[in-house]
Amino acid sequence: MSDNEQQTGRGAGRRAAFRAATAIVFFGAIALAIMIFGADEAYLWIKALHIIAVISWMAGLLYMPRLFIYHGDSEPGSAQAETFAIMEQRLLKVIMNPAMMVAWILGLYLAWSVYGFHGGWLHAKLAAVVALTGVHVFFSRAVASFGKGHYVRNARFWRLMNEVPTLLMIVIVILVVVKPF
Repeated sequence: MSDNEQQTGRGAGRRAAFRAATAIVFFGAIALAIMIFGADEAYLWIKALHIIAVISWMAGLLYMPRLFIYHGDSEPGSAQAETFAIMEQRLLKVIMNPAMMVAWILGLYLAWSVYGFHGGWLHAKLAAVVALTGVHVFFSRAVASFGKGHYVRNARFWRLMNEVPTLLMIVIVILVVVKPF
């Protein structure tokens, strides 16, 4: 099988990184163009891009612990373990990191331009997003450890960690939609 057909070779990794960079530039160009054409027109577009970024980030946060569970079941140094390490690294670098950055940038813009950073619900939401970012950083460190062949924690731990982003997401959505305080 040639490198062009494989999804675990260096060529596939370079293509994935190029697609991720292209997506970031695309979203950045759209956001910049929208801001230039005025705040009223920009609001809905920025909000839509923010939601897309959050969905992408959440997808990665929910999938990563599953990869850790399967990775932990593989023999260190095996072809299967190497495949999981590549999958984890690409999920982190190609999807999760760019999505998190776009979500933060656009979310902060919305919090500033629409709400002026006022509102108890907004402060609580930002605290929950900071916690979600902490989970992201924790997963990033686990990706590095798994990639070195150091298996961190057991499957039960990762099953429990799979619930943390879900709970934070529920809190964030309730705060944004209901604005309870």
